[in-house]
Amino acid sequence: MAATPAIAALEKAGVVHTVRSYHHDRRSTDYGAEAVEKMAALGISAEQIFKTLVVDLGGTLAVAVVPVPEKLSLKAAAKALGASKAAMADAAKVTRATGYVLGGVSPVGQKTTLPTVVDESAFMWDTVLCSAGKRGLEIELSPDDLVAATGAVVADILAP
Repeated sequence: MAATPAIAALEKAGVVHTVRSYHHDRRSTDYGAEAVEKMAALGISAEQIFKTLVVDLGGTLAVAVVPVPEKLSLKAAAKALGASKAAMADAAKVTRATGYVLGGVSPVGQKTTLPTVVDESAFMWDTVLCSAGKRGLEIELSPDDLVAATGAVVADILAP
């Protein structure tokens, strides 16, 4: 299998990770729920699987990484990233900036490295999973390595 930019970036940095794949159903549009369902067969908790959300901070794009079952607090994400407000980014802008398609956006190995915030709940786990840059492909790595690989800040960014 050809490495995605996310996998290539982790390998280049010497980050220990595991690639996990599953069959992506092309009819599925709820990519996070699909990943949770497929990874559950491996005994992986839904809260251990993180989604990559791209937000617009008033003209600057940034990334928020949160557990799939949770909702992002745009206000908390903006604050953590030093902005006054945030909104979900336009899909076309997300693809252009990251080089990834929706449902396969990885916080690692983006075309343009975006400021990133990882929810503090990641540290409840020895390892977390996030997209490897393609639908049906996940990377499992330590939260510390995820933060280091993305240059992320860590904050409580979940909606109450």
